[in-house]
Amino acid sequence: MSTAPVNPVPPEAAATQLVFQLATGYIASSALHVAIKLRIADLLAGGPRPVGDLAVAAGANEDALYRVLRSLSSLGVFEETGARTFANNLASASMRSGVPGSTQPMALWMSDPFHFRVYADIMHSVTTGQPAVEKTMGMPVFEYFPRNPELSEVFNDAMTAFSAFVVPAAIEAYDFSGIGVLVDVAGGHGQVLASILAKHPRMRGVLFDLEHVIAGAVPRLEAAGLAGRCTTVSGDFFKAVPEGGDAYIMKHIIHDWDDGKALQILANIKRAMNPGGRVILLESVLTPANQPDFGKLIDLEMLLMPGGRERTSEEFHALFERAGFAVTRIVPTKSPLSVIEAR
Repeated sequence: MSTAPVNPVPPEAAATQLVFQLATGYIASSALHVAIKLRIADLLAGGPRPVGDLAVAAGANEDALYRVLRSLSSLGVFEETGARTFANNLASASMRSGVPGSTQPMALWMSDPFHFRVYADIMHSVTTGQPAVEKTMGMPVFEYFPRNPELSEVFNDAMTAFSAFVVPAAIEAYDFSGIGVLVDVAGGHGQVLASILAKHPRMRGVLFDLEHVIAGAVPRLEAAGLAGRCTTVSGDFFKAVPEGGDAYIMKHIIHDWDDGKALQILANIKRAMNPGGRVILLESVLTPANQPDFGKLIDLEMLLMPGGRERTSEEFHALFERAGFAVTRIVPTKSPLSVIEAR
């Protein structure tokens, strides 16, 4: 008996569908942003509901909301279980607020209209090699955030949620024991540092970031009961970083910068660290050639936003060698990021 698929899609048709799917990606992203902002996944936490009920609860137009949810359901987010009635599936359930591993903060940030405005100027980056955000907004992205607190909060919440996802995988894969003082450089709201300190009760921590970011971190560290073991310091890592660390950790920081600026950060760490210290990065390590890799998409985000880049294993080795370090380990984790250790 033949096991061949019924009416298989010809390769040419599949290729055409792929191009059209990519060309309309902004439509799906916009629809996803609406669903997240209206907290549809939260409204469906108790089970299926007619779209009329959802529209009333969310303050939306019923017909328009139905068309958005119907589109998302066709893409695998939410499920239309009956006539104009929707339920969560695994994908949409992950967008509920306050659940472990929630995708809501990161998806909210990546689908924010801010991105649409910047990516409209992608050709500027491709022709000049410079961040498009500087053309779109008239300033570097990390100068734009402090002037726009609402967007800054969305960004910082996304980074904190992403840290909550990747740090347990890093702790499982890499042994942080033996570090007396761990300095988290550009550590945001402290999710990475707090998670490691909670696992290693004898370790002390220093959280270092810009002043407006540190202000949001202090209450989180206090709530975690870590105020006695973790100090906060604000400053500019291009000028200096806190001295006296046995290890300096950075999650998704080096990828924000080109090699010249990355070397400047590493040089400041080298001057500040205790003898025998180490640098620990949590970063994507790009796969070769045509292999699928989420990091290759984030590499475009780095091009358009801060002007940085994702790197291959060879590029990390070369970068650290120029900074006077040697990469001693690259440890894959169950998250998209690897642990890169240099001494």
